[in-house]
Amino acid sequence: MFTEAALSDQLQANAHDPLRILVVGAGIGGTTAAQLLRARGLHPVLIDRVTSFDDAGYMLALMPMVDAAIDALDVRDAYVSASTPMDRYRLLNHRGAQIREDSVSELLRDYGDYRGISRGALLDVLTQTGAPVTLATTVRSLNDGEASAHVRFDTSDGAAEATFDAVIIADGIHSHTRRFTPGGVKPNETLTGWGGWVVWTDPDDDTDLGEELWGNGFFVGSYPVAGAIGAFIGGPRDDTAVGPQAFVDSIRARLSSRTSRLDNILDAVKTADEPFYWVLDDVRTKRWSSGRTVLLGDAAAGFLPTAGIGAGMAMESAWVLCGTLADATSGDVAAALTAYEAAQRPRVETAQANSRQLARLMFRRSTLLAHARNSAMRMMTIKAALGPTEKLLQKPARVPEVTAAAD
Repeated sequence: MFTEAALSDQLQANAHDPLRILVVGAGIGGTTAAQLLRARGLHPVLIDRVTSFDDAGYMLALMPMVDAAIDALDVRDAYVSASTPMDRYRLLNHRGAQIREDSVSELLRDYGDYRGISRGALLDVLTQTGAPVTLATTVRSLNDGEASAHVRFDTSDGAAEATFDAVIIADGIHSHTRRFTPGGVKPNETLTGWGGWVVWTDPDDDTDLGEELWGNGFFVGSYPVAGAIGAFIGGPRDDTAVGPQAFVDSIRARLSSRTSRLDNILDAVKTADEPFYWVLDDVRTKRWSSGRTVLLGDAAAGFLPTAGIGAGMAMESAWVLCGTLADATSGDVAAALTAYEAAQRPRVETAQANSRQLARLMFRRSTLLAHARNSAMRMMTIKAALGPTEKLLQKPARVPEVTAAAD
């Protein structure tokens, strides 16, 4: 579990490491990286701008590319216990009738499990051996020098500063720290114009089923996690501005058929107390690494949730990054980060392109296009929809070799 630590205590533990590393952001990518480094005997400084981790957040679907990190941290049993397999996928049309149901387990049987878990539960799994973190802390400035990176912090106790051999920036899609890197000033964005609410409801008998309704100007998706179902209901942000209750009423008026799961989700949205609102946009930075700094996870490539792969790619990237840094000296850091980006960026951007492609199918506001999409989806299996992702699983990520810097 996370343990709140004073920044000075983390800096003291970090001071004598052979590689002094700062991890900015205690989300999925940053926490995975920090824990992998700690498993190798290092003491990375982990900070986050939030003041607590009380919110469970949203639901995640994790594909087998997370397995390398899970196994490296020796948390397989905890991960399985805290998650649930998603073996089936059901697609509904814009009127609520079933188009098709596919076996996800059959698609992935050669690679591993597809599992549902809440963000909070995953962070608990990753940090079960303990994870010092300094909260309410941000980077005020970052000067990347030849010998080290000098960082100034704003903390709840005032300003502080320290030097590091490497800085991993993993503070999310709206990264505050990304602005200090050459590639992160103006990332490319996909602005869908859509958003919606995340809610939780009790599990039903279909504990292995993910269900999605691709509507005409709205979307409803529900996904099992251990002991619950996480759901998202959304549409164009101008339409959702009326609030969850009125938006749900407008959806029900357009449905001629409803599964029991769908009914429960719509009821849950109407009765939820201030549900979390998720803006469905993504980002892609022009460059990940520069000198001693590197972007990781959503700070490098923030995903739309349409392919259920963003968190998995963040964990895979953290595993590749930490493996690349494992035997590096301070003089090797720039070469290691360059090698990491060259190896991992094409994989991440392939997965992100798949999410963007699916978004163009899901986020429609036209009855004619909805009918055309329904006809196409009757023929398109989940294997076809996730083809690029399956290719990534066929060729798992590898830690690149790094040429050591000359003395």
